[in-house]
Amino acid sequence: MALYEHVFLARQDLSQQQVDALVEQYKGVITANGGSVGRIENWGLKSLTYRVKKNRKAYYTLMDITCPPAALNEMERQMGLSEDVLRFLTIKVEAHEEGPSAMMQKREERSERGGFGDRDRGDRPSRGFGDRDRGDRGPRSFDGERGPRRPRENVEGGAE
Repeated sequence: MALYEHVFLARQDLSQQQVDALVEQYKGVITANGGSVGRIENWGLKSLTYRVKKNRKAYYTLMDITCPPAALNEMERQMGLSEDVLRFLTIKVEAHEEGPSAMMQKREERSERGGFGDRDRGDRPSRGFGDRDRGDRGPRSFDGERGPRRPRENVEGGAE
């Protein structure tokens, strides 16, 4: 049987219990078709980079799956029909990772340090506005080849 890592995004207006029920539903589909589900990680409610089906956030869930391709196809078919699942991605892997995923490791590191802030940046200098020396650019003049700018015509806000 093939090994897969499967991540799906559930709508933001669901509760964590409803997301857990979705996981159990899809876990049942896999086991009914001769597969098994290993590690399941709930990454929680995270902001999306852009809106997906009018949602700005989504619940992320990772599942390690060992199953035949037919079982995976059935689960993906049901996810595609579900209004609660915004997106999903399945990747075939050679072996399942041991221990927590990279997302869970980042969460643990943040909780150990006590959250976000400038102390997360280590010894790096601040990159605030205006703290880089750009050097002397020299005088600006319009005596060069280009000449002074003039307003554009036939453009809103330009000369009429």
